[in-house]
Amino acid sequence: MAKKSRYRYNVHTLSYEKVSISFKDKLFKFLSQISLGLVFSVIFMFIAYNTIDSPKEKILKRENNQLQMQYEILDRKLNLLGESLKSLEQKDDNIYRAIFEAEPISKEERNAGFGGINRYKYLEGINNSDLVVSVSKKLDKLAKKIYVQSKSFDEIIDLAKQKEKMLSSIPAIQPVSNQDLKSMASGYGYRIHPIYKTSKMHTGMDFSAQTGSEIYATGNGLIEKVEHSGRGYGNHIVINHGYGYKTLYAHMSKTKAKKGQKVKRGDVIGFVGNTGTSTAPHLHYEVIKGDKKINPINFYFNDLTPEEFEKMLELSNSSNQSFD
Repeated sequence: MAKKSRYRYNVHTLSYEKVSISFKDKLFKFLSQISLGLVFSVIFMFIAYNTIDSPKEKILKRENNQLQMQYEILDRKLNLLGESLKSLEQKDDNIYRAIFEAEPISKEERNAGFGGINRYKYLEGINNSDLVVSVSKKLDKLAKKIYVQSKSFDEIIDLAKQKEKMLSSIPAIQPVSNQDLKSMASGYGYRIHPIYKTSKMHTGMDFSAQTGSEIYATGNGLIEKVEHSGRGYGNHIVINHGYGYKTLYAHMSKTKAKKGQKVKRGDVIGFVGNTGTSTAPHLHYEVIKGDKKINPINFYFNDLTPEEFEKMLELSNSSNQSFD
């Protein structure tokens, strides 16, 4: 097909004149079309790049989401481990070290080494950096606290080896055989006095038992006092266990041990009775630390399972009437 010619009307000559296009004009037109196409291509690619993920980007995003989920799971596990360690720390300070009369580990010592420079600066600026930094901090703190707790347990083991004698002396069993816990009549605390009918501090625990039931020394020690009386504690014995501990056994029908006698845990020192200010056969038992009478409920750890201890605790906390 022949190429069509282009004409232009000339208003001066009032005639059509053939239009000839120069090579320069053709080149300009061609380059203009190419440029326009390039501009549209760039715009399209920019929109596509920012709105449509490539297969590789989709894989990376999926992996990133999985990593974030794993970090969140790790963060929750670290929180649970932190709570478990906190429970161990409390037992260490309030039970284990208290038993061996050792000073608790200070809060400053347990948390040492986490101040000062920002050791996690290198993690800043990455994706989910707040979560990564938080997990890293918790992990480092947990590792430090576990190390401190491990050293503390090493120290407690040494204390236990050095204080085997002390452990044999501290009251640790029930003074009357009480396997079913039914003979625990009254606990430590304010109770209704059986005679005066008023609320009065009851400084020990009452074990109801038949007259003549055996009474046991609750720890190794020396018989410090043996007294026979028709008032107050009635016939009673005081054992000095050393290490600041003493125990008192009251209202006995008969005493067996003698003043100055050495006894071991489990030795029979007397028999249940109803002497002194008492309304029924029972043993009134006290634990004394220093000059202070403390709750004996915490000194049966050689005798009771956790379930039995919970049951005795429930019975001892009942607001009932004491026997003396």
